[in-house]
Amino acid sequence: MRKGRRKKVRGGAPSLSPPLPISREEARREGIDRFDVVLVSGDGYVDHPSFGVGLIGRVLQDAGYAVGIIPQPDWRRDEDFRALGEPRLFFGVASGNVDSMVNNLSPNKKRRRRDVYSPGGRLLRPDRAAIVYANRVHSLFPQTPLILGGIEASLRRFAHYDFWSDSVRGSILADAPADLVVFGMGERPILEVARRLEAGDGVGEIRDVPGTLVKMGVGEWRATDPPDPQRVLEIPSFAEVARDKRRYAEAFRLHHSEQDPFRGRTIVQPHPKTVVIQNPPALPLTSEELDKIYELPFTRAAHPSYREAIPALEPVRFSITTHRGCFGSCSFCALTHHQGRIVQSRSIESVVREAERLTELPGFKGVIQDVGGPTANMYGMFCSRWRADFGAGIGAEGARGACADRLCSPDCPTLAVDHRRQVELLRRLREIPGVRRVFVSSGIRHDLILADQTGAGQEYLEEVCRHHVSGHLKVAPEHVSDEVLKAMHKPTRAVLEEFRQRFREASREEGKEQYLVPYFISGHPGCEIKDMVELAEYIRDHRLYSEQVQDFTPTPMTVSTCMYHSGIDPFSGKAVHVPRGREKEIQRALLQFRDRRNWGLVREGLRIAGREDLIGDGPRCLVPKDGGW
Repeated sequence: MRKGRRKKVRGGAPSLSPPLPISREEARREGIDRFDVVLVSGDGYVDHPSFGVGLIGRVLQDAGYAVGIIPQPDWRRDEDFRALGEPRLFFGVASGNVDSMVNNLSPNKKRRRRDVYSPGGRLLRPDRAAIVYANRVHSLFPQTPLILGGIEASLRRFAHYDFWSDSVRGSILADAPADLVVFGMGERPILEVARRLEAGDGVGEIRDVPGTLVKMGVGEWRATDPPDPQRVLEIPSFAEVARDKRRYAEAFRLHHSEQDPFRGRTIVQPHPKTVVIQNPPALPLTSEELDKIYELPFTRAAHPSYREAIPALEPVRFSITTHRGCFGSCSFCALTHHQGRIVQSRSIESVVREAERLTELPGFKGVIQDVGGPTANMYGMFCSRWRADFGAGIGAEGARGACADRLCSPDCPTLAVDHRRQVELLRRLREIPGVRRVFVSSGIRHDLILADQTGAGQEYLEEVCRHHVSGHLKVAPEHVSDEVLKAMHKPTRAVLEEFRQRFREASREEGKEQYLVPYFISGHPGCEIKDMVELAEYIRDHRLYSEQVQDFTPTPMTVSTCMYHSGIDPFSGKAVHVPRGREKEIQRALLQFRDRRNWGLVREGLRIAGREDLIGDGPRCLVPKDGGW
């Protein structure tokens, strides 16, 4: 049974509607006899646009499909997976907002005690949740199409290095009994797959949808005609990349270069029992399409059946997503492979309408917690090489996509680094009755502010200092050694220093004592102990807090992870120093040299670096000669 269209209120904005059903009783109340789609999630169900399964569920519902959700099923019990019956079209399976291995285990591979995406923070999801759930669903409903999606499936779509097993694992589509994977931001492909299934196509016939990964038997692949190299690229096989680190780096370089929706080719990677085929990424959404999605009738609340809060909801309950995509291409970030480099921004009017609706929600106290995206101040930025009419399709005139031979940089002449739309947006939000404060909490790119030649970069910084931070502004320089920053593809130390000075002056002009909260990474490929000593001295000299730190964790589909596993820069082919074992522990300790529990490791690192001058009681010393652990 198909659901009716939701009611509309003032100006075409949708009224709130009940969350999607998670039980048959709720389905009956909604008039649903049988679901079209059932989504299985490793997260607790939150009806909020920051939670992927909740968002995809609303998108499918808006298209007219009856959608149910099975949140955090007990993978040891059949009953949980049978709870909503067999859907008419397909099961969708996702591990949740975070890769389950990242979510369940710390960087030192210790099991976490809490899961912020679960009611009460309880531990309810298995390791490798997407595969575990898929196996259970397939065993119970072997004839029903099964589609994987979400971050875990998206970033494991090729053979990849898995930090937790310290091995190269095959594509998730070769490991799980799924029919296809929807990768990246999945609205376009999931709707197209649903439409094709609705029209009567068999799931095995759906092989050409952009934004999907499909599989083919080895024999069938070998029997096909040689593909056109202009449209299809075969990369080194699983067997090759598993035994040869140089071939691993080469395979990464090849598929990394094809992740553009306009110029990307189909990618083929043979596995022992199957051949996985990635279609080109889905086209970016237009502003109008993004506006429609984020104005769907989300309740912005956890499902009412929960008796305990879901901790991950509270920091984002009253936040607003303004855009998608990031052209920063940081080496340790997988956004290039997931959301892409092309920034897609919502209209100011849509963001304002969403903010106005926040003022009507229970619990809203006048504070919008965050306005931003992957990088807050990329909102509205555009490159002339991207095509504005994203719906025109591959091959359309002027559809060139992001450059194939270089990464994006603020000094590129075709990139419009312009903060004027952001300044206007923030001013419009502050004027809304019922809104007391609007915060920018998702972090900004400090180099973009300096690169803005329109003058709006400085204006944006002043506006942020005046209205949109509460004493602290988050930035992510990640390091201060220019050699390490180069490996990370981050701005130089000189850029950070100039921004620090501007921020200090802007805060002083406002009569405020405000501070930068910098994020730093230890143990990144290309980083040596001497580089960490340089960073420790920077933290000392600027009296920075070092709580906001991250010991580098190799996660699937990042350049840094490729370097960590292979010891090779995949683009230059040159060897890269990779901190491991004891050295990695020393680097982390140097980042938190004030903690007396780290003093023994810090002394060891300083001696290795030939910097015994920093051991002692002098004002510039990092640790005393004796004492501590």
